Amino acid sequence: MQNNNEATDPAAESPRYRLVVLAMLVLVYTFNFIDRQIVGILAVPIKADLGLTDTQLGLMGGLAFALFYTLLGIPIAMLADRSNRTAIMTVALVFWSAMTAVCGFAQNFWQLFLARLGVGVGEAGGVAPAYSLVADYFPPHQRARALGVYSFGVPIGSSLGILFGGVIASLVDWRTAFIVVGVAGIVLAPIFKLVVREPVRGGFDAKGSTGKPASFGEVMRMLLSKPSFWGLSFGASASSMMGYGMFFWLPSFFVRSYQLTLLEASLYYGAILLVGGIAGIWMGGSLADRFGAARKRAYAIIPAVAFLATIPFYIAAVTSHSLAVSFVLFLVPTALGLVWLGPVLSSIQHVVPPQMRATASAVFLFVNNLIGIGLGTVALGALSDALSAQFGANSLRYAILAGTVFYLVAASLFLLSAKRLETDWV
Repeated sequence: MQNNNEATDPAAESPRYRLVVLAMLVLVYTFNFIDRQIVGILAVPIKADLGLTDTQLGLMGGLAFALFYTLLGIPIAMLADRSNRTAIMTVALVFWSAMTAVCGFAQNFWQLFLARLGVGVGEAGGVAPAYSLVADYFPPHQRARALGVYSFGVPIGSSLGILFGGVIASLVDWRTAFIVVGVAGIVLAPIFKLVVREPVRGGFDAKGSTGKPASFGEVMRMLLSKPSFWGLSFGASASSMMGYGMFFWLPSFFVRSYQLTLLEASLYYGAILLVGGIAGIWMGGSLADRFGAARKRAYAIIPAVAFLATIPFYIAAVTSHSLAVSFVLFLVPTALGLVWLGPVLSSIQHVVPPQMRATASAVFLFVNNLIGIGLGTVALGALSDALSAQFGANSLRYAILAGTVFYLVAASLFLLSAKRLETDWV
């Protein structure tokens, strides 16, 4: 692997090349979320074909992915703090794409569950190293926006996964959808490795990198001294319980409550995610870079306000009996629910020195994804099952309403974190 002495100086790179790097990272993250979220739209035909319950679908869509994704993320990130991050991401992209294709050959719940475990294993190496790369390719005053743009992969990948999944499943079958997107990711991997060069760590930071990789114990001691890190991590995980739960279940909600076809549901929700998601992420990153320079607490306060604002819109959207009205209303909380990405991801990069960034990001992702992905999807699914006897096909409607309490928890934790963020900033 290429070591740090062979790395390129990001400050010497042209602005155009840095934008190319960011575009490639967004593209890989888009495939990350296509492979992660395609199962949401395919849940309808998978349930019919394999005879699964909503609880099993929730386990397969959440816990199966989150289990190894969170457990392996930290050791892979520690490797990324010591070696070539672009090589790690390339290997990860090949592996998770291959396992996505394997999902198309599953014949029962356990085979699909294990294949989704494999997707999680691969994607464990795809995000924390990318956060560190973005932080090293862009100076501090641009990082919230750059990490926000990188996070465009969330709505773009999710919407494309839902759209492609719905189209392919409608034209062929759900198995072909998994295979096609998996093979496409494998083709992308060598292109990414050829284009994206490994940057010097801390090249844009005043203190730079010590060049000495930190042990996991040193990273944890640093993080334990930063209360704002934990408030942001658990706050983000609370919001992600609702966010990832909605990513997975909203297509099924449109099918069950509005009697849409699978293709219609994929078009509706894909548009909501794409438009609302990009608008919200860009707004969060722009506001954080604008107001955070003077007051670091703005990186936590801006998302907290957005979380509180989602609740009335979700209530109005879910209770509306008009599909058109519901579509417009869902755009707003989808945007507001993703405002946190740029500000929080930038904060995580700034509470530790450069040589700890990938590992600190992995610890953040461990908390956020184990709770958000691992529990959010299955919680809404189990609640929907519990309410089905009373509400029938509309049980998801009431499960989603109950889930808005997670945003109250997230906002409270972010507001508490704002008080310490100024002190914890490196």
